[in-house]
Amino acid sequence: VSNNHKILIFTSFKTALELARNKLKEEGVTSYVIDGSVSAKKRMKLVNDFNNNDTNVFFLMLKSGGTGLNLTAADVVIHLDLWWNPQAENQATDRTHRIGQTKTVEVIKLICKGTIEEKILSLGKLISEKINSENKSIKFNSIYDEEIKELTKEIKKYLFDTKDELII
Repeated sequence: VSNNHKILIFTSFKTALELARNKLKEEGVTSYVIDGSVSAKKRMKLVNDFNNNDTNVFFLMLKSGGTGLNLTAADVVIHLDLWWNPQAENQATDRTHRIGQTKTVEVIKLICKGTIEEKILSLGKLISEKINSENKSIKFNSIYDEEIKELTKEIKKYLFDTKDELII
């Protein structure tokens, strides 16, 4: 903020949003928020205001602000937590990569070692590698029930067991 960066902060958790926003407010940092309670009309006003004024931080709930917004004023994207579907995060980050973007955008994912987020990140990488190695994209409606059941078992085992091995 001190270097005049315009920052988007995405989270899946309302409490995390409120805690972070309150902390920045204590520091004198102004911000906007889009969550599920914000109307479409107000969203567009907030986006326009953010893109055109000196407010440096925009908090967005991942599911409420992850698609359909043009936030090219931003040059930093921070994900406070990871979502199980990396594509949802990518779509959120893409709010800054629109026609009119003139800045390099830095993307930061906050992940603490030894947490579920670290495992989710590893899992997302493994799934992406699996998809890319087979040179195909998986569509949920094209996966057979047995494959979904097997993948779910492996995900549970990976996330909640002490072994750090995932076999897909």
